[in-house]
Amino acid sequence: MRSWELWSIPPVLLSYVLAVDGLALAAPLLAYGVDPIGSVDLVRFAVLAVGSAIHIEAARGIEKLRELAAEGLPYVNLKGMWTFAGVLLLPPPLAFALIVTTYLHSWLRLNRVRAYRLIFTTATIVLGSAAAALVLQALLPGGYLGEPYGPVGLAVLVLAGLAYWFVNYGLVIGAVLLSSPETTAREMVGRLTDHFIGLGSLGLGAVTAILLIAQPWMSPLLLVPVLGLQYGLLAGQFQTAARTDTKTGLVNAAFWHEMASKELERATSTNSPVSVLYVDLDFFKPINDTHGHDAGDKVLQTVAAELQQVLQAVAAELQRATRSDDLVGRLGGEEFAVLLPSTSPADAAEIAERIRRRVEGLSVRVNSKAGQSAVIDNLTCSVGVATFPDAASTLELLVQAADEAQYAAKDAGRNRIVVAPTAAPQEG
Repeated sequence: MRSWELWSIPPVLLSYVLAVDGLALAAPLLAYGVDPIGSVDLVRFAVLAVGSAIHIEAARGIEKLRELAAEGLPYVNLKGMWTFAGVLLLPPPLAFALIVTTYLHSWLRLNRVRAYRLIFTTATIVLGSAAAALVLQALLPGGYLGEPYGPVGLAVLVLAGLAYWFVNYGLVIGAVLLSSPETTAREMVGRLTDHFIGLGSLGLGAVTAILLIAQPWMSPLLLVPVLGLQYGLLAGQFQTAARTDTKTGLVNAAFWHEMASKELERATSTNSPVSVLYVDLDFFKPINDTHGHDAGDKVLQTVAAELQQVLQAVAAELQRATRSDDLVGRLGGEEFAVLLPSTSPADAAEIAERIRRRVEGLSVRVNSKAGQSAVIDNLTCSVGVATFPDAASTLELLVQAADEAQYAAKDAGRNRIVVAPTAAPQEG
């Protein structure tokens, strides 16, 4: 489990995050008032919660990569289909519960960002939903989906969707600006296609709500076009994307996972081990805060070069001309992954220890944000090691084991390696 580290963020950003979280706690009551919960409401909640869970599980692979690639910027997803439908259909306690369960499930099954970031993201959705509810409360007699129909009803739904979208997106951009003031307007706005995806999810949410009222037994059919959109449009973005991380020259998260998946298939057929290292720089954020993001990028580039050199040295010592299958990728932020085919846990741990020592011995000269030259020579890293098939039997579980081992290294004091334990055998 990742540590909170909430109190390490800048005071202005901390105040902003806590204010948004506090407003989100009060928003359902302030926006809607309290309505009774009936049996129909509970059935609709169950349908939306199950649909959201199926959607998250079915699209887990591509969404994990998209979330990593959106590092540091607003991240657009299709979960609004379920949460917006909940706003239109459910009394406030159930709408709030649907949002919480949807984002908690996504956090558990996709990328476990810091807990305070999960809470903040959920809070922005709650506040966006509250804004949509205020529109519905003002313009519809029942406070949520009901009369009137026709063009007026369509206009109300559009206004509610826009309120949901702009409040949620605006709050996220506020956090991005406070955490990274150098973010450009173009980076904040993002790609037009992402906005269409987000707004499209709200349109699907409205259709879901209407279908649950008019033809509830037909609503499961909506999963078919949603998953088709997920894999057709979103996966296509990754197939055409560059495979190189622009900051470090390493492969990016999408390509690393693709190659790791193929390597694991090969290892399964040949009954050979595959090891994964998760390398995370310790206390990297203070470097950005003190010296600026250009200095942080210089450190990332230097560390990336060191990782490559360690693998070359290992190959030479093993008297092999090359280990072309070794692959280093940047997963996001200051986190790197190393794929080591045909490498036992002991050998992987030795390589991880070499990486740790090399990073510890680095001295990087940078230009600070004050315009002065500075030397960063107190770098350390925490490394998690996991090996297939000892620690896990699938790539997803292998990556999770390496990630958990890395955080165990941080919890144990940082600047060390931790090897994931052997997984308990499954009973057949």
